[in-house]
Amino acid sequence: MEENLFEPKGILPDRKIKQMCNQGLIQATHQITESQIQPASLDLRLGNIAHRVRVSFLTNKQGRITNRIEEFGMHTISIEEGAVLEKGCVYVIPLMESLHLPKGISGVANAKSTTGRLDLLTRLITDHGSEFDRIEDGYNGPLYAEVCPRSFSVFVRQGTLLNQVRFGNGTNQLSEDDYNQICKANGIDSNKVNIEDGLDFSVDLKLEDNLVGYKAKQHTGIIDLAKSNNYSPKEFWDPVYSINQHIILDPGSFYILASQEEVTIPPGYAAEMTPYIPMVGEFRVHYAGFFDPGFGYRGTGGAGSRGVLEVRCHEVPFLLEHGQKMGKLVFEKMMAEPENPYGSQNYSNYQGQSLKLSRHFKVSN
Repeated sequence: MEENLFEPKGILPDRKIKQMCNQGLIQATHQITESQIQPASLDLRLGNIAHRVRVSFLTNKQGRITNRIEEFGMHTISIEEGAVLEKGCVYVIPLMESLHLPKGISGVANAKSTTGRLDLLTRLITDHGSEFDRIEDGYNGPLYAEVCPRSFSVFVRQGTLLNQVRFGNGTNQLSEDDYNQICKANGIDSNKVNIEDGLDFSVDLKLEDNLVGYKAKQHTGIIDLAKSNNYSPKEFWDPVYSINQHIILDPGSFYILASQEEVTIPPGYAAEMTPYIPMVGEFRVHYAGFFDPGFGYRGTGGAGSRGVLEVRCHEVPFLLEHGQKMGKLVFEKMMAEPENPYGSQNYSNYQGQSLKLSRHFKVSN
């Protein structure tokens, strides 16, 4: 193993992930491509089959995913040439990638931004795992995606990218200089915020023409995840307009909204939106919570980038007001700055964004 591959502590940047691939710590049934390696994460690809299962599940310290599939599986479909995953159904899909992590290295997974904007619930599960989207220190084994389309049925195929994983070797404690740099980049007075708790995220309900979001339609066609700039938003989404700077969320409905804050992630840091907190309101925020180094960064063309909020309302109607807190953005230090921060490559779909649907939809109606 290359000396100091995992030093100092922090989240591994792109070049370290490449080294992990070269050393066999990350393996795959098909060669890992350059485009899978993001500034602070690795995109994971669906394998060639999908198991339709009765229930969502985790294993335990002694359990394996294959045993759960045998117990709760309904049928298996081939997705090698493509197949439809039906809205409201739960699937477990083996991923092309597997891990052989050394002691001290763990992983955290999350849905990709495009996945979250389609209300496509995607979570990583592993053998012997007791939590979704968590890979234990030193894990050696296969990876699976649990996939449940919530609003739209989707067409997937072998190699489709739905989620991603970050690797780290413990937390690199943020210093006072780090706090000041992050606060300065985000236009915040460092004396008025405790960045250890995260930066507050709030919703913007004062956008131009009062168009503040989109609400998923109930009965739509299929979305082919391989197609970009292909679908009319009118066929899948209803526009949401604010009245007196508020909207009412309908139970069971899914919304795309935008943050009031313009977010900046300096290249030496990565961030994640914290999970929904019940005390905040009658809704869930955050399906795709990773913010890459360089997101919103002026040096990579990201000045003015908003956070897009993926919101699902729960059991009762809920009044959402302009500026209402929706969550927090928690920062971690990178082991080193990435070679290619977010926005420096052509595939950075959401740099400089405001309110924006996934790349599958035409920009103009």
